[in-house]
Amino acid sequence: MKKHVLCLLADGFEEIEAITPIDLLRRAGVEVIIASLREGPVTGRCGIRMEADVLLSEVNSDSFDLLLIPGGPGVVELRSDGRAVVLARDFNTAGKIVAAICAAPLVLKDAGLLGGRRFTSHDSVHDELPGVINERVVVDGNLITSRGAGTALDFGLALVRHLVGEPAVAEVERAIMA
Repeated sequence: MKKHVLCLLADGFEEIEAITPIDLLRRAGVEVIIASLREGPVTGRCGIRMEADVLLSEVNSDSFDLLLIPGGPGVVELRSDGRAVVLARDFNTAGKIVAAICAAPLVLKDAGLLGGRRFTSHDSVHDELPGVINERVVVDGNLITSRGAGTALDFGLALVRHLVGEPAVAEVERAIMA
């Protein structure tokens, strides 16, 4: 059965943290749907513009296996909008995978998901995240977190591993010569 990922983007998203995991997941046969908070292209922190597949308001989260939240300055908008927090909480309650990289674990904090859990984040948000672990990728049950753009490949492969298994990871690694 094909797996489905919902990726949230807001203006200011970190391009590497979005595009790398999306690419790796799609190479592994996972369907990734990109949702934005409002109509029109979404512009990353370095000026790369992406067209979302759907508006977040049109999404039925029941049809997804994993929630992917890239980091970057766009996390401020995701937090203030509030829908990402509700989604993270809903995915977690349903036992689905919640994945956040860079500053995006702040959304998980707002959702109340980090208490008693192992997680990592970008060092720029460590003050807001007591208990953060300084590892490239941290998996704690259904929670997957990573530090930032420099760990996006490791993060993406961890998502592939948890959704479709080690053989898919090996195939993707071979294809990209990782």
